[in-house]
Amino acid sequence: MENSQQQQKPKWEGRTTAEVVGFKAEQVWPLLEDFCGLHKWFPTLTTCLPVEGICGQPGCVRFCAGFNTPVNCDGDKVRVNWTKQKLLAIDRTKLTFTYSIVDGNVGFNSYISTVKVITKGEDGCSLEWSYEVEPVEGWTLKDLDFFIGTGLQVMATRMEEALKDYCKITQQ
Repeated sequence: MENSQQQQKPKWEGRTTAEVVGFKAEQVWPLLEDFCGLHKWFPTLTTCLPVEGICGQPGCVRFCAGFNTPVNCDGDKVRVNWTKQKLLAIDRTKLTFTYSIVDGNVGFNSYISTVKVITKGEDGCSLEWSYEVEPVEGWTLKDLDFFIGTGLQVMATRMEEALKDYCKITQQ
C-alpha cells in the first residue's frame, strides 16, 4: 500500500493548565518565552541548549536532555532521555509559542505543542500546555498527561518562587 493510501495513526491530544498566583501574565511571560531556558523550570531537565538558529526566533532548535519520564528504564539501565525541539512560531503579544519535537529517543513522533500564558484577573495567570502526538510505544495517554501536567505544575511553582525572590531583591 502506498504511503498516501495508508491510514494515518490516530493522535493523542491533551491540554493542561497550572496557576501562577500573585503575578500577571506579563511578568511570567519573559520566563516562559526563553525557549532555551526550559531547564530552569522543567523538573529533572538538566540540559537545554541552542543547537541551531537564533534562540527565541522561529526555526531555532534546542537540545533537551536529562529528564525523567514514566517510561524511563531500559531493562536494568536507566537511559538518558533527549529531544531536539524546533520553535515553529512565537507570538509575544498573545504570549504563546508552538514547537515540535524533531528528533529524540523518547519515541515522540509528530509531536506539536503550544504553550501560553493566560491572564486570570488581577491576582494571577495560568500556564497552558496543549499537545498532539502519535501514540507513543510503551506509554499510555494517561502517562503523557501526567508527565506534562506534573511538569507544568512544577514549572508554575518555580516561576512563582523566582518572581517572589526577584521582587524581594528589587524592593531592598
